[in-house]
Amino acid sequence: MPAARPRSIALLFFMLLAAFAAWAWRAGAITVPDRWNPWAPLRIDDTPNLLTRYKLERASADRDACRMALAQAGMRLSPLEDRSTGPGCGFDHAYLVERSSVGVGTPFALSCRTALSLAMWERHVLQDAAQSHLGTRVARIEHLGSYACRNLYGRAEGRRSRHATADALDIAGFVLEDGRRVRVLGDWPPPAAQAGAPTGHGDAQAEAAFLRAVHEGACAHFDAVLGPDYNAAHADHFHFDRGGGRICR
Repeated sequence: MPAARPRSIALLFFMLLAAFAAWAWRAGAITVPDRWNPWAPLRIDDTPNLLTRYKLERASADRDACRMALAQAGMRLSPLEDRSTGPGCGFDHAYLVERSSVGVGTPFALSCRTALSLAMWERHVLQDAAQSHLGTRVARIEHLGSYACRNLYGRAEGRRSRHATADALDIAGFVLEDGRRVRVLGDWPPPAAQAGAPTGHGDAQAEAAFLRAVHEGACAHFDAVLGPDYNAAHADHFHFDRGGGRICR
């Protein structure tokens, strides 16, 4: 019991301090930069910190907040009408992405929350990884599509895929500004390279490191990030989605 009293006093002191800080902030006595203010809206250009994921989740759950955040991304978008195309299929608050921050080839449909995650990933992961590992920028994403009314893995029965609600995008590769192509199938690092053993020539190692970086970096902005290490079905692409359970493989 004697040891419990100091802990109780410390807890009370912390609560009083937190209450005072909250009062001072609301009264204007303390100025908190928006990027460290949990109630401030998400800004795509802000350097990510401990509050970024919370702000992303909050914006994703609010139609107006998501739209306002996505407007910062510089994407070329066309709003799509909400629709249902079958049991468990359709989308709500989705856009046709004609161009993200890079070229995308064939336009694709994405829910607002998934498009917002794509914008965050491109801004804070994709181009930094390209510059760091390849010495140039990404000009275009090569994708395998987004919306499709189907079950997981195209099975006749079972749970719907996140593609069925326009919450997923499959990316097969990247075209760089210098004309090079980096593909998941063929350029993904083999097990020996992932373990640290040198494999291949310098360009191959750099491309593998780039793919590893963009895959791992996506885990901070999407809910499910799957690649060749997950299973054979993802040997040729990355699967990024929002709205399901958290997994990074």
